[in-house]
Amino acid sequence: MQKIDLPEREGWREMAQEVGFTFADMHGEPYWDETSAYEFTLREIEDRIEDPSTELHAMCREAVDRIVDSEELIGVMGLPEAHWDLVRNSWRDNQPELYGRFDLAYDGKGPAKMLEYNADTPTSLYESAAFQWQWLEEQMQAGVLEDGCDQFNGIHEAIVERFRQLFQPNTDLHFTAMGGNPEDYATVEALGWAAREAGLGAHYFDLEKIGLSEEKQFLDDEDRVIGTLFKLYPWEDLLRDDYAQYLAGAGVQYLEPAWKALLSNKAILPMLWYFFEGHPNLLPAYFEEDVAGALAGNGRPAPEIGESFARAHNQLLKGYVTKPIFSREGASVSIIEGAKVEKATQDGYAQHPRIVQAYQPLPEFDGFRPIIGAWIVGETCVGIGIREDRSRITQDLSRFKPHFIRG
Repeated sequence: MQKIDLPEREGWREMAQEVGFTFADMHGEPYWDETSAYEFTLREIEDRIEDPSTELHAMCREAVDRIVDSEELIGVMGLPEAHWDLVRNSWRDNQPELYGRFDLAYDGKGPAKMLEYNADTPTSLYESAAFQWQWLEEQMQAGVLEDGCDQFNGIHEAIVERFRQLFQPNTDLHFTAMGGNPEDYATVEALGWAAREAGLGAHYFDLEKIGLSEEKQFLDDEDRVIGTLFKLYPWEDLLRDDYAQYLAGAGVQYLEPAWKALLSNKAILPMLWYFFEGHPNLLPAYFEEDVAGALAGNGRPAPEIGESFARAHNQLLKGYVTKPIFSREGASVSIIEGAKVEKATQDGYAQHPRIVQAYQPLPEFDGFRPIIGAWIVGETCVGIGIREDRSRITQDLSRFKPHFIRG
């Protein structure tokens, strides 16, 4: 893995505007940045990212299977108790999943480490699946990249095939997100594009325009009954909304299904460590309330994780990260290394319970630190996108970088 400086394509910003990639620059900063790209070998991709990510997803599914059968385990996931059965039944009924994105720390040397899993509402889909593939093709045509280069990117094709697996031809699907957010709209439009290619109907409307019929069915902005709904809106918020009481009885197939609330939740990190302690792609992780005293040196960890904590203690002493179980774009995350504390600039999720995860430094290239976004479609890793940030905490001003495979 290395970062290579490359010339930008002439007129790429105008091209981005033409195809609806209107957020290529955000907040006065570039978001899409092709002044350089990350280079990988095929073996790195296959052995260090693709196969481990597919295995991590299988482990996550096994974790869900255990959690839904335990009152104690589901009780620490931070979800409203009134909707535990909705979550449980969605798993027991085998309600199908569509996609997700692991965030991985990878330095080109050791194994990739799972930082978290956005299994419910991952964005950066369009730029990962489409715009960076167009970049690769045009840079090869221009001779900037040599013939034979490739990209780990079968994301769009895999989503099309997944839709074909899940739905009969001409099935109508609804896609929704909060209005006024170009990045969210680009994500649902990328999914709608894939659905239409799969021979399905795809209707978009703003989430705030959803309605309720007299029969307690959900309606779109044209009063059509919704049968299948992709919502780019997190389950942890949806389960607390006024409409939550109607979710189970509305006769809707949700994408993602309600059981994904257990995986997009950072409480899954200590769960995974509890079930699969020592796995090479996991970092030690615990609920903060169980280990806070021990980390501060004035108490002991909870008895049930005492031995595990003792094994991980030296690693945690080098540094650890605290994260709310619900947060987005690095908000309310802190890195603690001895007396040194680095906090995210955004603090909108501080009210939630927190987990502690061993700190895994990100590699640094030219002052930026990349995170690998490994895309899962169905149950398989099918591509990656890369975001990098000057900060050690990847936040909302990170940049998206293209990648290519050589050798």
